[in-house]
Amino acid sequence: MNTKRLLLNCDMGESFGPWQMGMDEHAMPLVDMANIACGFHASDPLTMTRTVLLANQHQTRIGAHPSYPDLAGFGRRSLQCTPKEITAMVQYQVGALNGICRARGVDVSYVKPHGALYNDMMRDDSILRAVLTALAHDSKPLPLMLLARADNEKTQRLADEFKVPLLFEAFADRAYDEQGFLVARNLEGAVYQDPEKIMAQSLLLAKEGLIETVNGHRLQLAVDTLCVHGDNAESVQVLQRLRTALDQLYASQSPTA
Repeated sequence: MNTKRLLLNCDMGESFGPWQMGMDEHAMPLVDMANIACGFHASDPLTMTRTVLLANQHQTRIGAHPSYPDLAGFGRRSLQCTPKEITAMVQYQVGALNGICRARGVDVSYVKPHGALYNDMMRDDSILRAVLTALAHDSKPLPLMLLARADNEKTQRLADEFKVPLLFEAFADRAYDEQGFLVARNLEGAVYQDPEKIMAQSLLLAKEGLIETVNGHRLQLAVDTLCVHGDNAESVQVLQRLRTALDQLYASQSPTA
């Protein structure tokens, strides 16, 4: 039995101007951590401000969600950026969200890259180093959220070199390959739509720290947080079920239960 409490994180603030995306008002009360878009793949200053205020209202931890500069592709396309460019763009986006937070008396508490930047840093050490460099410039670096794999030793060693804390995450609705990577979105079955499958994967992680790969093998993962989605009515319903199930699970594990 896994006794570590699994925190729920969710991508938020992804509207842009008059274009609305997501159901942040419904999802925010159900999660522990909000990954707020910083303007490069989605969002704008007013959307960021509204999302920060909503997170603060529900005492949800605020994370910066930087990406490649790719509004048209929603940050899901890999761009040929140099390490220096990646460092600068991450600092720029985190700084923008941090400025909005400080004006409202709250803080950014971690950083989770978005989309292609997230996937690229997991496969390319030079990109991961560029992201770590962006965070290491602070006197007290923000934790970096990244993908938990069966073997995190190399990633942890790199982060330790930069003195950047790590938060390891898994995904409730994504398929995994045998190495613990997410299956590419353009492949069939990469994103789960079945609520029961999403619940099963989430609870297996919460109870046993295990993930089942596309080939039916099980991988042990050391996970701090689980990424969930709340961008439509169906996903919010699944999120509500998962929140209830996790609360009941942890209540049953409490010494006073």
